[in-house]
Amino acid sequence: MPEAARAVAGRLAAGCVLLGAVAVTVAVGAGPGGPWRGYVSEAGVSDSAFASTYRMGVFALAAALLSLAAALPVTLRLAAGLLLAGAAGTVVSGAVTCSAGCPLPPFEAATPADLVHAGASIVAAGVTVLAMLVVGFLRPATPGLRRVARVAGVLALPVAGAVALGLLTVGRGDLVAGLERVLLVVCAGWGLCTALLLARHRPAADGPAERTGSGVPRVREHDERDERVTGSTTSV
Repeated sequence: MPEAARAVAGRLAAGCVLLGAVAVTVAVGAGPGGPWRGYVSEAGVSDSAFASTYRMGVFALAAALLSLAAALPVTLRLAAGLLLAGAAGTVVSGAVTCSAGCPLPPFEAATPADLVHAGASIVAAGVTVLAMLVVGFLRPATPGLRRVARVAGVLALPVAGAVALGLLTVGRGDLVAGLERVLLVVCAGWGLCTALLLARHRPAADGPAERTGSGVPRVREHDERDERVTGSTTSV
């Protein structure tokens, strides 16, 4: 994808993250569990006052993941694929609502819709965390993208593990509710910061590659001199 198109996709992703985060926050605050109790998904049950607002926010977040995948450079195809899977899971999560209380095994009897919704939500969050780790540690990216992904990944990975463990050991409660909210905030923050970076800067991963002593291609990173030269050329 051309640089200009990626920048547009980055701006679109940033806007969708903001729209989705605001809509979901408003819906959760007015939902059955209030801002701090219960699963976030409870804001989308049919009898919730802001169920439509919640679903709109979830679909906006799915669009953000899709746009972010399009904005990533070609060397981050693995991360883009994970984000596409996350977008698909988010769409299913928004389209299939859970029943009141969003019951889950092994502590509660769940309906098929509850299982589909929970499974899609878990997949969406899980692959998003994996995408952070890919950008931060496994594939060449600009220093800015790596730093943001590493910070977010280091925060999100243990929280995601704690959420999974909490679902299996204690079930629905304040502990899992709080951890779930922390995880979603970290994911949204990573998506917003990454989208803004992609909207403003050309990813170094698309630039000429250099070869290391071992013959492995290495992405050339822009230095301050390159940026000054680019700025001077633009001004002319």
